[in-house]
Amino acid sequence: MTTPTGVSKARQAVAVKVRGMHAGYGPTTVVRNLDLTVAAGEVVALLGPNGAGKTTTLLTIAGLLPAQSGEVTVLGRAVNAKRPWAAARNGVALVPEERALFFDLTVRENLLLAIRGDRQKAIDSAISYLPALEPLLGRRAGQLSGGEQQMLALARAMASNPKVLLVDEMSLGLAPVIVQRLLPILRTVADDLGLAVVIVEQHIQMALSVADRAVVLSHGDVVLTGSAKELATRRELLESQYLGEAAL
Repeated sequence: MTTPTGVSKARQAVAVKVRGMHAGYGPTTVVRNLDLTVAAGEVVALLGPNGAGKTTTLLTIAGLLPAQSGEVTVLGRAVNAKRPWAAARNGVALVPEERALFFDLTVRENLLLAIRGDRQKAIDSAISYLPALEPLLGRRAGQLSGGEQQMLALARAMASNPKVLLVDEMSLGLAPVIVQRLLPILRTVADDLGLAVVIVEQHIQMALSVADRAVVLSHGDVVLTGSAKELATRRELLESQYLGEAAL
């Protein structure tokens, strides 16, 4: 697919801006003093071990969890956790770790739930990136394989015509060969549509292969940042900072 005219300029616009963010659950702080910017057309990978604060960060950006302090803006508007629907209406789409599909509904019906405006156009656009779903439009989501369900979760997010796409552990429970097919789609939609994409991913090298930059969290603190290309070639740095040999 060709990149639309203007996307390269759009890449320079900040879509997500986080400054000094503390976030967590009740009195418990999970993420501390996080600074993060994501430009339109950019893919940023949030990496780190379990419990590092990656999912908490996505939920806070999506408006599903209130920031304890600091600034969180998406597309120029402050995120308000008391009105999470406003973030979605503003162009934020979250693909949660658990996928959150309606298993008794068909693939088409799941897609329709996310669409405002021209339904067929939105479905066609989403399916153009995930063509394997086209013959499955009439099948119930509960009858899909794990990989097909993940495709549907991503297609549903795409059908909402987002400007910011947040993807939490796309590879969870999937064979590596399926992950190798799905992750590059995030790179493609960022380039084609100028989306700002933030991914949380356990397959570190795969995530770095599609990302522009990476931010590494450990126990709620940023311990490493850099270009994905640089970090992909410095395995020993990744190991020493946060993950260890087993995770890589």
